[in-house]
Amino acid sequence: EVTLDLAERRRIRSAIRELQRQELERDEEALASKRFRSERGSHRQDNKENWLRSQQLEEEQQKALASLSRQLESISDVEELTKLLRGASEYEERKLIRAAIRKLRAEEIEGREPAASQPVLW
Repeated sequence: EVTLDLAERRRIRSAIRELQRQELERDEEALASKRFRSERGSHRQDNKENWLRSQQLEEEQQKALASLSRQLESISDVEELTKLLRGASEYEERKLIRAAIRKLRAEEIEGREPAASQPVLW
């Protein structure tokens, strides 16, 4: 208000707004760090416990899938595999069973080439 130069007044107001903006950002950062500080520590502990549990579950799942894979190798009937597929609930199990069905069907096709006069049914 002391100066009569309008350009200088604009620069001063702009500088004041910038200082206010920076002060608000600092206040927000301080609040955020205070607000989440205690939660971060507990989340780290939870994450460690959950990570260990998830690792154990993943190992168990891998063992179960390996066992299922061995079982599927001994099955040579598509109908039996289809029944297993309907009973499976886990995505990875269903994926393995579908692969086994595709493999059996491919072996059947290779074993019996259709004659030229017979239509191919898929």
